[in-house]
Amino acid sequence: MSGDDRGVATVWTASIVAVLVCAAAFTFWIGAAVTTRHHTEAAADLAALAAASHATDGPGAACERARQVAVRMSVTLLTCRWERGDALVEVRSAESGHLAAVGRAEARARAGPVDRPP
Repeated sequence: MSGDDRGVATVWTASIVAVLVCAAAFTFWIGAAVTTRHHTEAAADLAALAAASHATDGPGAACERARQVAVRMSVTLLTCRWERGDALVEVRSAESGHLAAVGRAEARARAGPVDRPP
């Protein structure tokens, strides 16, 4: 074996492993971003439904209920307003832990009033 070729397999192997680790990290990062987005959208939907289900209690009480749902879903309620009897909410995900690098996700949702049974 020639002295010029020693360690070439190690260099190639290390390079391939580095590329695979980078690809895996990128895949996990994208997965975290998608998960954060879906969680934020679900929280917006639930907050809007909570507000709409308490529409008869008045806008203030309904928006307070939406805020409570948002807090339990670990998001921040940015806006809660009413338009033609529909609750419109906007939420933002909280940056925390290892997912802080992914960034924030914002979502909006709209829900109409719910008829309560007598």
